Amino acid sequence: MPEILEVESYRRLAERVVGARVTSGWSDAYAAKKLSSPGAWSRAVKGLTIRATSRRGKLLLLETSGPTLGLRFGMTGVLLVDGDAGIDGLFYGPHTYHEKWIRAGLSLDDGRRLLLHDPRRLARVEVAPSLDDLGPDALSLTRAQFDEMLNVARGEGPAIKARLLDQSVVAGVGNLLGDEMLFRAGIDPRTPSARLDATQRQRLYRAFTQTLRTLDRRGGSHLGDHMEGRFPGGHCPKDGAAMLSATIGGRTTYWCSAHQT
Repeated sequence: MPEILEVESYRRLAERVVGARVTSGWSDAYAAKKLSSPGAWSRAVKGLTIRATSRRGKLLLLETSGPTLGLRFGMTGVLLVDGDAGIDGLFYGPHTYHEKWIRAGLSLDDGRRLLLHDPRRLARVEVAPSLDDLGPDALSLTRAQFDEMLNVARGEGPAIKARLLDQSVVAGVGNLLGDEMLFRAGIDPRTPSARLDATQRQRLYRAFTQTLRTLDRRGGSHLGDHMEGRFPGGHCPKDGAAMLSATIGGRTTYWCSAHQT
């Protein structure tokens, strides 16, 4: 599914339409679920000029001459501009594109189209989306913000994998990135957040930033080092030990039985 690196690729693609004016917009009932009706999207976007692009975690933002427009990509959403996709494909999503899977879009005054493509129908369009429920962006997370992310109000807190996936404390980390960060840091994903000692915190912060830089350069969240062993019965590509699996934070999680302790 699209994680922060995929949505950042979508943002870069959307830069192509900065300066264009929206002549019309459309949405199906699925993509418009956060709006009063599909027609609300059409009415809100017509005549707007796209001034800039931005992003918070997995939420793509189009800054306009009027309200900010938001696009959320769900599990299989892809941004298309004139048939070009922001990424080559999603690990759990489509690698081909069909007109029947177009859920929403914008037609622009220069003849181009910006489209939201989503087979699973979980992607959404929004007008003036609120950012109140989102934590700081993972790609610009400071060490102080990282330490704050690990602070818990009481007890030992949730498993560290679940904490990484909590968009209210850090926006943008998804299942594959979370597993890769913990794989590189050598930390068991079941470890309660408050139990991490100073050395583990330092390793995780280093892995957090390194994972985002490296996988952005490689081309996506699905290109991590642990992926070779990410299947039932798989073995760790680092040391050959058995990979373990469990549901943590509502997501299927993989980790090495040897070096992630």
